[in-house]
This record gives sequence, C-alpha cells and structure tokens, in this order.
Amino acid sequence: MNDDPWALCEVLAEPPEARGAVMLHFLDGFMDAGQAGRGVVDHLFKTLEHTPVASFDVDQLIDYRSRRPNLTFSIDRWSDFEAPQLVVYLMRDASDRPFLLMTGPEPDFAWERFVDSVEDLIEHWHVPLTLGFQGIPMGVPHTRSLGMTVHATRPELVFDNRPVFNEVTVPGNAAGLLEYRLGESGRDAIGLSVHVPHYVMQMTYPAATMRLLEGIREATGLDLPSDEDLELERAQVDSDIAEQVAESDEVADVVKTLEEQYDSFTEAADADEMLQEGRIPTADELGAAFESFLAERQRGDDDK
Repeated sequence: MNDDPWALCEVLAEPPEARGAVMLHFLDGFMDAGQAGRGVVDHLFKTLEHTPVASFDVDQLIDYRSRRPNLTFSIDRWSDFEAPQLVVYLMRDASDRPFLLMTGPEPDFAWERFVDSVEDLIEHWHVPLTLGFQGIPMGVPHTRSLGMTVHATRPELVFDNRPVFNEVTVPGNAAGLLEYRLGESGRDAIGLSVHVPHYVMQMTYPAATMRLLEGIREATGLDLPSDEDLELERAQVDSDIAEQVAESDEVADVVKTLEEQYDSFTEAADADEMLQEGRIPTADELGAAFESFLAERQRGDDDK
C-alpha cells in the first residue's frame, strides 16, 4: 500500500484564485438530519459556477458493496455507470470572491491518509480556514428558531453559540476527524451542526439548510446567494408540517411539550451567568440551573 497521501489525490488545475481561498466541505454518508448539509451543496451547485480543481481516488476509499453505484442497462448492453466522485471545486460567491468546496461520499477506508491528503491540499493552496456543515437531530420544536452548535479548533472562531452539550461521544466520522487533526496541526477549522427537529430528520427540511447558509456567511464572510426556490420550499414544508400537527392531537401534544421544554431551557440559559460569560457549564451545573428555574416558576404559579 502506498502511504503517500498525494497518491489519494490528484490536482486537476492550478488556478491562482485557489490560493488563499476558504474551503467548505460536506461528505455524504454520516449524519445529516433534514438533508441540511446536502441542501447547502445542492444550493451552491445550482446558483454558482463550479470548476473541479482536485479529485480523490475513490477506488482506494469507497466500499462499493456497501454503497453500490448505479449501472444502467439498455436493451442489450450496459450503457452507463454512475461512478462515485470525491472532488474539490473552485467557486465564486455573489461578490466574485473565490472559495473551495470539497464534496462527495465519505471515505470507507484510509481515513488518516485521506485527512493527510486534505491537509496537503490546504497547505498547497494556503487555505486559511476549513469549514464543515451538517444537520443533527434534536428534541426541539419546528415552531422555534433553529439552534446551531458551532465548534472550532480555536475558541476565537466560535460564534453565536449556546452550548447544548458539555461532553458527548458520537460515532466517528471523516469530517470530524479532519477537524480534529487540523486542530492538532494548528490550523483553523470550524464545524456547523444545525439542530433539526427529530420528527422531521428523515425528510428534506429547507429551514435547516437556510440556517446553515446563514452560519457559513457569518463564519467566512462569503456572499452566498439567496434562493427564492429554497424559500418557497421552506414555506411549503412548514405548511405541510402545520397541517399534520393540526390533524393529530397526539402530534400536537408532542410539539407543545417540546415548545415548553425549549422555552424553559432558553429562559434558564438566558438567566444563567455562566452562559452569559461564555463558560461552558458542566452537566451537573446545567441540571442545577434548570431545576432552579423550574422551582422559581413553580413558586410563581403557586403565588397566583
């Protein structure tokens, strides 16, 4: 086996604009509730021109038997093969600022060599910031603003963040490993995880995609275009969900409970000086603050 990380990646073009450009990345295969991250990629492909500038050798990275690509049969012959592709594209935002987008299937094999290859590309093009994005399922209602967990390799890169987790262990994923290794090597990287209501995680949820686009704009300064079709899709999905809630008392009760929990947590967090100071509380501290808030609320109800 060739341990050279460049053996996994081929630079297809050397446009000067690639040097110093921010790199966005999204890999299919791990968690993406509401298809939020996939929606961002589709939006960028739809609204911006994209030129391939690097490609990974998927034959070394993908397990074809676990994710069988499509073969098309026409009458008496095989006529097409949809080969998987893991590619870095050069794009320009609405203000003509260049940026890179790496997207494709998450590697099944050789994660460390894949990460080394990406780091080589980052060094080769002097990429100042790498940013990944996804949707994660949360017990939150669709009737409230979507939260987002922002994580980064330096505290100074974290913005607009209300911590939900103190510490949690999740299944490994290549994008997370990339961010971790970039932090170890002293490089700037950010991850955005939008909170998608768990009861809509299997469907396309445009509101989550729009929240990620807002986060990418804030984190990078990129002038990413809006999309009227995406807004129309969001309105239609919200209408469909509202109709389903109205037709089921059971679903309505679940949403109401989630709203009460969400509002209670938000009020408790707003009143908690630990969060206002930017310090991440422990699980015990969060629980104590939440219990204190509920006790105060109960006392208020008893006094009425």
